[in-house]
Amino acid sequence: GRSARATGTKLHSRTMQSLCRSIARAAAAAAAPSSVYAPLAARLAGGQQQQRRHASAGSTEALADELVAACDKALAAGQRINWVFLGAPGVGKGTYATRISKLMKIPHISAGDLVRDEIKRGTALGAQMEEITSKGQLLPDAMILDILKGRVERGSKSGERGFLLDGFPRTVPQAEALSTFAEVQSVLNLTLREDILVEKCCARRICKECGKNFNIADIYRAGDPPIVMPPLNPPAGCEGKMEQRKDDTEEVVRARLQVYNVKSKPVEGFYGEQGKLTEFEIKGGIPETLPRLLMKILEIVRADK
Repeated sequence: GRSARATGTKLHSRTMQSLCRSIARAAAAAAAPSSVYAPLAARLAGGQQQQRRHASAGSTEALADELVAACDKALAAGQRINWVFLGAPGVGKGTYATRISKLMKIPHISAGDLVRDEIKRGTALGAQMEEITSKGQLLPDAMILDILKGRVERGSKSGERGFLLDGFPRTVPQAEALSTFAEVQSVLNLTLREDILVEKCCARRICKECGKNFNIADIYRAGDPPIVMPPLNPPAGCEGKMEQRKDDTEEVVRARLQVYNVKSKPVEGFYGEQGKLTEFEIKGGIPETLPRLLMKILEIVRADK
């Protein structure tokens, strides 16, 4: 309706304003003397203070090496690494789980990808799933559990050392059902401001050829430090092949967030009571967030005995 179009116009306006600010800052930096240029460049990267924290924490590569060693040690001791990434739709669970899984050498299982694959294959179950998700509603537990259990069991038989699961569980009954065929060791809950979540979700794009995910949102929110999230644009080979998911309209996104707040929030309490939940707030783009996230995960892996 008119309200949805108006809100959509606001989202587009914010993105355009962000682009204009970025261009203006870049121009000002180029024209300024060196004493002024450095602070401007630092602010564009998320602030000098944030950069100092990252520098003191060590490089991403060094943290990744430490994480691999810690995971290998845990696995050598007979532990499995079964992790769950929680968070509202669009917070970046899949993006970060994909990157972290490669570093930990643990497969990433996305419940959303399993569902989308089922829909893409055109099965009867996939058709039912598409009808439900297009309305912004959560899928029945039985549907998700059926395809997820099959994936976990196949991985176990093939010798996988664990999993990083995102997009599931979304309700306490789902979490309880998951525990019947997989023991979860740790749960990481990613959080982000809701207005940014909406903007990010509406800007998600998928390459219809390679299947990779991208995000065209260019987000800037003033603050100390400011929230800066540059777009994750596709490479040249994917340009012109982008498509938007049917359920990434603003109306559906807001409906999903409302459902999440009502039904999924209790899952945090479920794992929190078991001492397995860790909160992690996202305050910037991937370059700013990944080192902080690696440090947090490294702490958890080392603490798990």
